[in-house]
Parts: sequence; structure tokens; C-alpha cells
Amino acid sequence: MDKLIYTAASGARHILDQQATTANNLANINTTGFRAQLDAFRAVPVVAAGTLPTRAFVVNAEVGSDFSSGPLQMTGRDLDVAVRGKGWLVVQMPDGSEAYTRHGALKMNENGLLQSASGLTIAGDGGPITVPPEVAVSIGGDGTVSTIASTTKPGAPTVLGRLKLVNPPEADLVRGDDGLFRLKDGAAAAPDPAVSVAGGALEGSNASPIDSMVTMISLARSFDLQMSLLKNAENNAAKATQILALS
Repeated sequence: MDKLIYTAASGARHILDQQATTANNLANINTTGFRAQLDAFRAVPVVAAGTLPTRAFVVNAEVGSDFSSGPLQMTGRDLDVAVRGKGWLVVQMPDGSEAYTRHGALKMNENGLLQSASGLTIAGDGGPITVPPEVAVSIGGDGTVSTIASTTKPGAPTVLGRLKLVNPPEADLVRGDDGLFRLKDGAAAAPDPAVSVAGGALEGSNASPIDSMVTMISLARSFDLQMSLLKNAENNAAKATQILALS
């Protein structure tokens, strides 16, 4: 009886964890550059000192991410940029460290500093990029940020810098509580000239609403099954008590 309770209760608990992950994916269907979260579970035997493994419970073996690209959405906005294929934009955190994102809805603060949608400084190959006033901004396929004067006769474009684009191994990336990715060892990734971007576009979320809804239904049925097993364990215990009372 003890074995059945261990297996069913631990399974039900982690089904609830996976439900939370799936619900988070559904909530971010419209989040620019979002990467769907993935859960993996495995059974682990419970072994006491000097005894055999007679029961098992479920543990969360891995919390990963789906790194496949999301759909490209053309916006026509000068400061919107989408990474093509593999790669990341780099943002500078307040503590000076780097983090990586696919959310390319850029903006300028009151000083002309190029920032992410959440207000973090966008890193360039040579440091932060500052845009002067009264200019039209364009971002090239290699991440080069250039401007053309909008108040005088247009001349040759002025190159301000190049976005720092990186492509570290996906196995080395970990998602933070803020939704940004970082290297597991906390180091900064080297720029990758092979990474390209599309100006005037944004990348949509790669979370599928259909897959998420089907997963929610499947998890709900699995949870009901675990509850049925616990109910059977309770009934078996009650009947065993009755039999022992008669003897």
C-alpha cells in the first residue's frame, strides 16, 4: 500500500508542476521572442540503508526550453529587429553582466541610448549605442545601426555601431526568473558575425496554443488517474482493516 501511495502522490504533484509550465506557455503566446518551457520527469527508487528499492517517486529531471524559431512578423518600425535563425541580442544588466533575449522591440531613452522594451541597455560590439536627435534610424542585416539626418538634405548614412549578436551553445543557456537567458557559468558570450537580423520585424512566440491546450487536457486526465489510484489505496486499506478486525 505504501508503494502505491508514494507513486501516485509524487506523480500528482509533478503533474501540477507541468500544468503550471504549460499555463505559463499559454500566457506567453503573444510575447515577442518567447521560448516555450519544457519539463521532463523520471521515476526514482526510494532506497533505505540496508533495504531493497520497494517504492519509487517522481522527480523533475530537467526544465528546458524549446529553442526553435517563432514566426516572423513585419511591423515596419525602424527600431524593431528580429534575429534570423539561431542567435541572440545582448542586453546589459544593472550589475554589468550580460543577458540574452530575442525580444527585438527596441526603443531610445531620453538621452538617445538604445534600450530593450524593458528598459535594459542594448549592447553593441563597441559598447552601448547612442542615437542623436532628429535622425532616421535603420538597422542592417548584420546588426549595423546607422542614421540619416531628417531635418536637412539627406546625405551619406552615419554608422553608430553594430548590435552585439551572439550564438552560444543552447545547452549552456539557462533561463532566469526575468525571462532572459544567461550562460550557466555567468561568462559573456563572444560576438558571432554569422548571426543576422531582419529590420522592421519582430519574432513571435514559439509556443503553440494548440499543443499547449492538448497538453493541458492530457495532464488533467493524468491527474485524475493519480487521484483514482489514491482512492483505490484508501479503499484497499479500509477493507484490509475490516478483514483484520474479523480475525
